Amino acid sequence: MPTAASRRSDRRISPVFLGIVAVMGVSGWAVWTDYAATVGLAVFLFVTSAWIVSLCLHEYAHARTALHSGDISIGTKGYLTLNPLAYTHALLSIVLPVLFVIMGGIGLPGGAVFIERGRIQGRWKHSLISAAGPLTNVLFAIVCTAPFWLDALDGVPMVFRYALAFLALLQVTAAILNFLPVPGLDGYGVIEPWLSYKIRRQVEPIAPFGLLAVFALLFIPEVNHFFFDGVDAVLRGLGVSGLESDCGLEYYRFWQGTNEFCESFVNQ
Repeated sequence: MPTAASRRSDRRISPVFLGIVAVMGVSGWAVWTDYAATVGLAVFLFVTSAWIVSLCLHEYAHARTALHSGDISIGTKGYLTLNPLAYTHALLSIVLPVLFVIMGGIGLPGGAVFIERGRIQGRWKHSLISAAGPLTNVLFAIVCTAPFWLDALDGVPMVFRYALAFLALLQVTAAILNFLPVPGLDGYGVIEPWLSYKIRRQVEPIAPFGLLAVFALLFIPEVNHFFFDGVDAVLRGLGVSGLESDCGLEYYRFWQGTNEFCESFVNQ
């Protein structure tokens, strides 16, 4: 039986996570003040660290919801410390998502906390555990776009606005992809408890390949255009233009050189 001291230890925020938050804060300040000699590098560090923070919060939401739903083993696994190194699949939850952001500007869904589902009773609880992660991305997107939909951009530096817009795009893509009812993604986890045992057994062998199938489909131009048209529509609804998110990506990829069109707005 865990003691009170061990429970506090299991839930103490990890220094690794605090370090990532510190990088996010310092680089965000550098973007805001244009302090860095290379503002693109500051944008890269700010968006990447903020993206990793959102991934940690995504997994924490799964774990915390599971804990309150009956899986008391969650704490001993280190999931409540927000330490990305404690995840069972750090490659899937941290490394690949960051690489996909760098290569394609897509918010790759993570999926790393191991939940002992046998400890949890009730289909609604299982569905909520799966939904908790992508709902965190939704909340993160709302926070990132708050200055846009609140019309509170006066005084916000243009490059910082671009960085927020691109970070919001990552959160929206992650939320949409995660909510797809595809085996292996959280969206399927939401509906899985309501499916028959026979269907669940038939789907189980293909679950590890669901995410790969989704990204293979995104390489089809028609599917890719349809997907990003949907993402752009959501961002426009939140007050973010395609120009702002595109310029955010341009500054993020600082090694390619900044688009002169985007720079013209910054220098106005």
